[in-house]
Amino acid sequence: MGKVAVGVAVVGAVAVVAVATVVVRRRMRSTGKWAKAAEIVRELEEQCATPLGRLRQVADAMAVEMHAGLASDGGSKLKMLISYVDNLPTGNETGLFYALDLGGTNFRVLRVQLGGKDKRVIKQEAEEVSIPPHLMVGTSDDLFDFIAAELAKFVALEGDNFHLPVDRQRELGFTFSFPVKQSSIASGSLIKWTKGFKIDGTVGEDVVAELTKAMERQNLDMRVTALVNDTIGTLAGGRYYDNDVVAAVILGTGTNAAYVERAQAIPKWHGLLPKSGDMVINMEWGNFRSSHLPVTEYDQALDLESLNPGEQIFEKLISGMYLGDILRRILLKLAEEAALFGDTVPPKLKEQFILRTPVMSAMHHDTTPDLRVVGNKLKEIFDINNTSLKVRKMVVKLCDIITKRGARLAAAGIVGILKKQGRDTLRYGDKQRTVIAMDGGLFEHYTIFSKTLVRTIEELLGEEVASTVFIEHANDGSGIGAALLAASHSQYLGLEEP
Repeated sequence: MGKVAVGVAVVGAVAVVAVATVVVRRRMRSTGKWAKAAEIVRELEEQCATPLGRLRQVADAMAVEMHAGLASDGGSKLKMLISYVDNLPTGNETGLFYALDLGGTNFRVLRVQLGGKDKRVIKQEAEEVSIPPHLMVGTSDDLFDFIAAELAKFVALEGDNFHLPVDRQRELGFTFSFPVKQSSIASGSLIKWTKGFKIDGTVGEDVVAELTKAMERQNLDMRVTALVNDTIGTLAGGRYYDNDVVAAVILGTGTNAAYVERAQAIPKWHGLLPKSGDMVINMEWGNFRSSHLPVTEYDQALDLESLNPGEQIFEKLISGMYLGDILRRILLKLAEEAALFGDTVPPKLKEQFILRTPVMSAMHHDTTPDLRVVGNKLKEIFDINNTSLKVRKMVVKLCDIITKRGARLAAAGIVGILKKQGRDTLRYGDKQRTVIAMDGGLFEHYTIFSKTLVRTIEELLGEEVASTVFIEHANDGSGIGAALLAASHSQYLGLEEP
């Protein structure tokens, strides 16, 4: 019995040692994997770093590219498009004006009754219409006939609260958010369709003429007095309420900026100088690029696999369309090289754009003690279950690195615009007030992004100059802004209302 007992004891001891060895090995493997994960995150943090010195270089590069783009077409990655908007709203505008906002699978029609300085916007109404999918790939006439018919229905519902003087035509501001080569305030030829539209007959045609012909076929007596994009609409909407607005930036799914330039400072402008002396420039700043931009392997892979490789590099670093997918790519590398989510790589981590920026924002803003929102989103989007608090904290840190890089680069871009306008310094104690009108879901809803952007502008400008610069949210620029531009470019300007 004694020998048996000793034998059992020895076997038991061996088993305990074996189990202990397995546990130690697992711990070592786990520690090794965690060390690898931490190393990947540390490398990312270094590559995404945006110290003030680098941001100043980005701001300087933006200003240099702006100069080059104003000098000649094709002289810069920034198109610096002349908008032909030389009269921004002042607040004195009166009358009834319409807007049509076409920028995707829906369009909006809007009307406003303006009452001048004291009453401003007396009343406004809007309606959103979905475009049937077959019209997005049909003929130009079919698309514009549908839009004109819906516009005519909307006009027919004009109530007694809206007043059009006798013998006057209704006037419309047309927000057309597709690439256009503009030739005047109310004309521009379509360069190409995007966003799922594919109508061959319209490319190269004047989109205002196409809409006008369709309105005539509907017996709708309405004149397009301004063709604009959403960024210029935002600038107009901001200026209407605040005369110190000098630029507008959209930070949403995509990104763009527009600003007020002195007409004399545009070498490629060959027309007569406008009476106002000013011209609004549509920068198309999403296409900005510079060797100073902190681009990582994840950004390069995203760009390579995108629909427009080598283009819109700035946009791919800072806008809502891409931030979520950058995070997905990093999570995929952590899953593949550090087994962050277990021994098998979750298949959904390989799906492009499955992780949208609003979801990333929800994880980033998670304040629950156990980061429950992060855990739920990982499960909901990627089928990743039972994540530890340690893993969730790492995900939040990744959100922080990517978002703050984007916000700080956007801030540097804005400072580049202020530099070009001579508003990045105070001269002779002059405390001119400078306002930037901002719009877009990323700026409006991603709080950490917008707060980081504002704080970084303050850091770059310094306390004294920053005290004169204000960032204001200008909602719905693409709608009301277009109606206001129709008013400020009305054919009846200078005429008293009958």
